[in-house]
Amino acid sequence: MSQSIEHLFANNKNWSERMHSEDPEFFTRLVNQQSPEYLWIGCSDSRVPANQVIGLAPGEVFVHRNIANVVVHTDLNALSVIHYAVEILRVKHILIVGHYGCGGVKAAMNDNKTGLTDNWLRHIQDVRDRHIDRLERFTDPSERADRLCELNAMHQVVNVCQTSVLREAWQRGQGVTVHGWCYSLQDGLVRDLGVSSRTREEAVERYRDAVERIG
Repeated sequence: MSQSIEHLFANNKNWSERMHSEDPEFFTRLVNQQSPEYLWIGCSDSRVPANQVIGLAPGEVFVHRNIANVVVHTDLNALSVIHYAVEILRVKHILIVGHYGCGGVKAAMNDNKTGLTDNWLRHIQDVRDRHIDRLERFTDPSERADRLCELNAMHQVVNVCQTSVLREAWQRGQGVTVHGWCYSLQDGLVRDLGVSSRTREEAVERYRDAVERIG
């Protein structure tokens, strides 16, 4: 028998009552406007809740999540989210957030067979293969996987900057910056990977420089 989910309704009621008590206008504001300045593209991992990690309330960050925070040009789901965030919500920052200890990255690093997910993780393996000589300098498997977490997040910054959505936004003078971060489950802190970019060319250059800093 599956575990009851009734406690989730109780949790929801308690949360709603607490929010009403702390801020009577909270839900009114949510209903009337969605105007986040940030788009978070992160991993689906349940331990990495976007709003809590960066201390923002509901309504302040637009969120897209998938296994290992991958953005590829054939993924209409991700591209539609980016399009809506940039062209409709007019976000100012896109945050590509990987995290150390990512199960998807570890599986890709070690060629673990997971089933259907293998097809998705192939994108990360492409990043791995591109930098395999650099990654093999790290003898500790955990450290090697963490470096791939960083490389993967950095690579996705370049991918986002190469989308038609961002190219067109920059062409019309819209100020959007794409960032690459990595979050640590051990201390709850985010590391800036040094690839923040406002043009496609800048993204490629900063990616190349950041790669050189990894061992």
